[in-house]
Amino acid sequence: MSLSKSVVAIVDDDQRVLDSLEDLLESAAYGVRAFSSAHALLSSNALPEIDCLITDIGMPGIDGFELKRLMGERRPDLPVILITGRHEIPAPQEAKHNRFFRKPFDGQALLAAIGDALTGGATPP
Repeated sequence: MSLSKSVVAIVDDDQRVLDSLEDLLESAAYGVRAFSSAHALLSSNALPEIDCLITDIGMPGIDGFELKRLMGERRPDLPVILITGRHEIPAPQEAKHNRFFRKPFDGQALLAAIGDALTGGATPP
């Protein structure tokens, strides 16, 4: 794997979403690490290599909001994008900086948000 390839982690308990996002990200030349739960990500050795995290909000156990909080403690520099198929209300900052997507979402818009997050284009002040 090339060191210049950005690695995006996906955490979602829906295997179809994981597969679909993995295909989308790989088509855009990202490295991908897919996890079916927040616990699976947290117990893996992948945290140091991740450049961006996409997480579903509504998951059993540790939900996306809690995972985002935990990542803020462990990797404060890590951009986190929240996705949901439910009606959770995002924090105003996530919505403002285009880091919140409701399913089904536009893949190109998500790729743009990832690009912005990785380059600091949508980083909160």
